Amino acid sequence: MPNAAEPDAEEPRADTPRPTPLLGVHERLGAAMTGFAGWLMPLRYRSETAEHQAVRRAAGLFDLSHMGEIAVTGPGAAAALDYAVTGRPSVMPPGRARYTMICADDGGVLDDLIVYRLADEEYLIVANAANTQVVREALTHRAGGHDAQVSDRTTDYALIAIQGPAAARILGPLTDIPLEGVKYYASHRARVSGREVLLARTGYTGEDGFELFTSPEDAEPVWTALADAGSGDGLVPAGLAARDTLRLEAGMPLYGNELGPEMTPFEAGLGRVVKFDKPGNFVGRAALEARAAEGPRRVLVGLTGATRRVPRHGYAVLWDGQPRGAVTSGAPSPTLGVPIAMAYVDPEVARLAPTAAAGNLLAVDIRGSAEPARWTDLPFYHRAD
Repeated sequence: MPNAAEPDAEEPRADTPRPTPLLGVHERLGAAMTGFAGWLMPLRYRSETAEHQAVRRAAGLFDLSHMGEIAVTGPGAAAALDYAVTGRPSVMPPGRARYTMICADDGGVLDDLIVYRLADEEYLIVANAANTQVVREALTHRAGGHDAQVSDRTTDYALIAIQGPAAARILGPLTDIPLEGVKYYASHRARVSGREVLLARTGYTGEDGFELFTSPEDAEPVWTALADAGSGDGLVPAGLAARDTLRLEAGMPLYGNELGPEMTPFEAGLGRVVKFDKPGNFVGRAALEARAAEGPRRVLVGLTGATRRVPRHGYAVLWDGQPRGAVTSGAPSPTLGVPIAMAYVDPEVARLAPTAAAGNLLAVDIRGSAEPARWTDLPFYHRAD
């Protein structure tokens, strides 16, 4: 083992962001890179607004290789996951996926996940990058007593997303499966530009699109094939900044902002992911049943700014001049042309704010100035079908 004062040059320091298999591509494209959840990621390539608009109008190409992949396999995998998460993965047929959450005993959200069932005894769980270790440890502990194995497969994959109304048109000629037969939240083993992938119709932008799990060595050829195929359709590479404004417009929660250990799925308006009808116990069930019965202590709402000033994370939400909540995510909306935000507010405010009588009682404290805001149903943006 190397001396602590003389770190092995082959091993990155623990505080050094980890590159994805596509680092060389990002550098050649001139991306502005940033550390994110322990990874070195592209923040933007030129303009996050242009990248955002390209996804809404045509297509964007994202490197999502920072996401965690955890395999749960074996005869007891389905039962282990039914116990571990709020959903019911055991009833999913192979080839389908579900959005779910993994909660603590008190009902607090440890992470939101996508669970893919690849075969009868094989599941792939995709976790947020910052929570991969927490999720792996929780799954390992909760699989105890089941005939199931939990393994971190993050280093086995790169993950590329193509998102936008032109995504299927661009990807279709490159793959060996008909995309019109791929349902939303379904996955298929496929080949893209001759490379083996797990192809899923999933995404985090509010647009149609696909996520491609490749081997690390195949990531660059697949990315290049997609970029070349989409060059005439307006496809552009897109970074974390555009991904954040896209998911905000689509009303999709971000762990650490709208989700966290201090809140349950019910506060976030996502009680639908908690399946009380599944047999047996699951972690957090008693606490979640109590919260479902008593109602949420806070309610996640949408706000549209009435001025040009932008509500940001942590800013107080005012009701009749008094703090009654806090912004969780806020940004200028490139699609709508106004500032938008998601915020947690008191249940009473959530009940009264949508009414005509609310008048100008709702505002956000932006650096000491009460800036008027309008209640807005989530999501802010719906794609045209």
